Amino acid sequence: MKKIIRFSKLNIPFTIFSCVIIGLGIFSAFTRGINFGIDFKPGLIQEIRIVPPVISLSYDGLSNVSVETNSSGVTLVITGASENNTINFYYGKNPTIADMVASLSSVDGVTATALVSGSESSIGMFTNSEVSSVLSKTPFSLFRASEKPIADVDQVRDALSELGDVSVKATGSDSELSFQIRSADGKDKEMRDTRKNQIYTLLSNEFGKENIAVIKTDFIASNFSKGLVMKSIYLVLATLVLICVYVAIRFKWDLALAAVIAIIHDALILVSFVIFTQMEFSSITIAAVLTIVGYSINDTVVILDRIRENIKISGLKSFTEIWDLSQTEMLSRTLITTATTMLAVLALYIFVPGQMKDFALALIVGMIAGVYSTIYIAGSFACFCRRKWKPSDELKQTV
Repeated sequence: MKKIIRFSKLNIPFTIFSCVIIGLGIFSAFTRGINFGIDFKPGLIQEIRIVPPVISLSYDGLSNVSVETNSSGVTLVITGASENNTINFYYGKNPTIADMVASLSSVDGVTATALVSGSESSIGMFTNSEVSSVLSKTPFSLFRASEKPIADVDQVRDALSELGDVSVKATGSDSELSFQIRSADGKDKEMRDTRKNQIYTLLSNEFGKENIAVIKTDFIASNFSKGLVMKSIYLVLATLVLICVYVAIRFKWDLALAAVIAIIHDALILVSFVIFTQMEFSSITIAAVLTIVGYSINDTVVILDRIRENIKISGLKSFTEIWDLSQTEMLSRTLITTATTMLAVLALYIFVPGQMKDFALALIVGMIAGVYSTIYIAGSFACFCRRKWKPSDELKQTV
């Protein structure tokens, strides 16, 4: 017979270890707090890029001309008493700044001026959403990603430090660098508008008004954030209840409860990690928790299936021995499955920026916790419940 690894000898030490980790997580939640994302609290969130403008546009005519940008190029929308026209200037036909300036200047009344070298690429231009897109004699700026950003995340934080309750997060690579700026001061619209203006003014004073481009601005109302918190809690609880029902139907109540305790353990370990690291707790985190719950229960159910088989054929008289045998037989499957899945998740963590990096990190922690909990947490509870278990005809029929 294959040598059996006595996992059960470490059930109590690892159970105590998990309780300590979860306890510290709860303590940290009360002392340090949870870094809730904008999804879970009211406030203002802005995406801002700090780059120099590349083209200046002005218009001296009788029609109304507005500017739009998208992934394919720049669009001028011309409306007036005798004219309604939309003109697209695609990057494919205007690959450089000089080409785009020449094309835009061909429209009657429009004057386009290059603010950088005309040989630079025109691809990826955008506008400042805080400035009216209707052209006038006042210069209107078109921006483009820069290989050398004017500011980094620490400089932006320093510029906004006097506001106190503002958090800043960098997203994207150097050439696509943007800043997610969040303020929880959002009890009413007037306060939000005041804070928005304060942020824009401070950044303009520090880095130059002409270099600030607000990509988008969102407001989260308090009722919406509270409702989202409650819905997230209900979603996780409902998932646990459904899993408990499924496992209870397939196995006996004690093993079903052991499986549910294991996945609750994984969720709590993951949340504790998020609190320790002050990672932003957002809808992405909820998605990671639910993913880990599904991943963990799959591993546990496989072990329970093997236990049901071994009760019938192993001839062992102790449930603890059967548990150790089943875990030993399935160990290579568990490790190989987890390792191959983790390779894909590691690729996400290494190569993908922004919130997906946090999602990948949470999955890595959750998968490690899932393997550990299947062996020791579920095992501790199941072995405790069946410490006086003996083989019988009834148990041979169902586990």
